Amino acid sequence: MYQPFHAGLDEALEEIKTAGSYKKEHVITSPQGRMVTVDGKEYLNFCANNYLGLSGTELLKEASEKVLEKWGYGLASVRFICGTQTIHKDLEAKVANFVGGEDAILYSSCFMANVGLMQTFFTVEDAIISDALNHASIIDAVRLCKSERHVYEHLNLEDLEEKLIATQDKRYRLIATDGVFSMDGHIAPLAEIVELAKKYDALLFVDDAHATGVMGAAGRGTAEACGVLGEIDFTAITFGKALGGAGGAAMITSKNAADFLRQKSRSYLFSNSLDTVITGTSLFVIEYIQNHPELLEKLWANTARFREGMKHAGFVVSDAQHPITPVMLGDEIKTKEMAQALFEEGIYAVGFSYPVVPKGQARIRVQISAAHTEADIDRTVATFAKLGKQFGIIS
Repeated sequence: MYQPFHAGLDEALEEIKTAGSYKKEHVITSPQGRMVTVDGKEYLNFCANNYLGLSGTELLKEASEKVLEKWGYGLASVRFICGTQTIHKDLEAKVANFVGGEDAILYSSCFMANVGLMQTFFTVEDAIISDALNHASIIDAVRLCKSERHVYEHLNLEDLEEKLIATQDKRYRLIATDGVFSMDGHIAPLAEIVELAKKYDALLFVDDAHATGVMGAAGRGTAEACGVLGEIDFTAITFGKALGGAGGAAMITSKNAADFLRQKSRSYLFSNSLDTVITGTSLFVIEYIQNHPELLEKLWANTARFREGMKHAGFVVSDAQHPITPVMLGDEIKTKEMAQALFEEGIYAVGFSYPVVPKGQARIRVQISAAHTEADIDRTVATFAKLGKQFGIIS
């Protein structure tokens, strides 16, 4: 092996550790859920995107076992050769209807869905106008296509409009935004963005990974919450968060756009079919949550309880209308140390610092779930308060 390469890696890793942004992976030895086990100890889980509390449950275990028995483990093929089953078509139809589109196409991940969209439709003749705080998968997908790239200030509609005006000579313009921004829980103002897209003849893409199953009266996503269901040209969703937590994704769009993706999208054509068990279980989950609105009700009650308790304790927390609740600490080193102290107290919540978030905006991001009990919420608030005083965050 070429030794200077490894020496350079060791130096770079040490710099990451010194900066306080080294990411340690805790190895979980239990199913995902309200509680998880690490090194033989149980922890309250406040860091998963398990918004509806379905991941790791007996309910989904039983559903997945039925799928496995009927459809087998996997297909060993891509979709257009011999990898399409009835459940793939059923899930595409179900999710398209749920999210408010004509058709859907399944991908192995939301990252691959975003890459597939950008690479398939947009060329040097086009422009993509992207929110400054979009997810890394959108940023990288845009980089991988050859379109002119423009970034508008986060949620700044005036800046977005200026960039739409400046790119009117392009063949196509695509506005790209997260529906819910994962670090802060901010909600994209989709009603206003839709109006701008119509005004300037632009297309609109929304990555709704953190919104599907969560946002809107029926959990149909950010478009439902903003009153523009059915008015988004491309919507990416994942089955790896609120919808069971396993993985996989879909791009919801018009029938002809979905058909074109099936013909040309490289990350679809040259990837194995979405796992059989994930496909069938995701179909079950969408049907289940439509019949169980109490999951959403519990999620929002838990979110309100946590935020009220944290504010009363003296912390700065987000008022964003989403269960993502960043506890703003600012200092990168204190954030890392306090997250570790929480872990030692049996609370699993992860600290985020630069470069994941801007410098000076380090935070511990708390993810609320419908699976949490009131006692879980109160214990976590009390632990935050105790440690916040120790670390000089609150008085």
